[in-house]
Amino acid sequence: MNNQEWRHIRKVMENTQKAAMHCSIATVDAQLQPTITPIGTLFLRENQTGFFFDTYAESFKENLPQNKKACIQAINSSRLFWLKSLFKGEFSDYPGVRLYVEIGELRPATNEELAQIAQRIQSLKWTKGSQLIWSDFTQVRDFSVQSFRWVKYPKMMPFGK
Repeated sequence: MNNQEWRHIRKVMENTQKAAMHCSIATVDAQLQPTITPIGTLFLRENQTGFFFDTYAESFKENLPQNKKACIQAINSSRLFWLKSLFKGEFSDYPGVRLYVEIGELRPATNEELAQIAQRIQSLKWTKGSQLIWSDFTQVRDFSVQSFRWVKYPKMMPFGK
């Protein structure tokens, strides 16, 4: 993928995470059964890589030793996005993206990564749930993006998309 496509992917991912507060990562276990894990702590870098905080996902510990490949799917679930699109009969942008990735080993988070998650959860930091869920983040997994596919509804895609 070229730099323009990657910038567009990052924009769509940002919009989907604002709306849904998470994306999904699909991995496969040793019996080839798929598992989908919601992750609200995924970040994309400028160089077609990214990372996510891995604190609660038991499936990654079980599935990744056999197969490091995964699919990350992010869908824009904003009601305003969908209502505008349905009213106009056309999406203003792709409603989502699938990233085909290879996931790395668990490692300690850097100070910069900890600052990024602190900024993302800042508006909810005062809630009891935020303190329970997001207070112990210390480990991340890097991933590299191998390819991607846009989520499309062909009859509602603008010309040229």
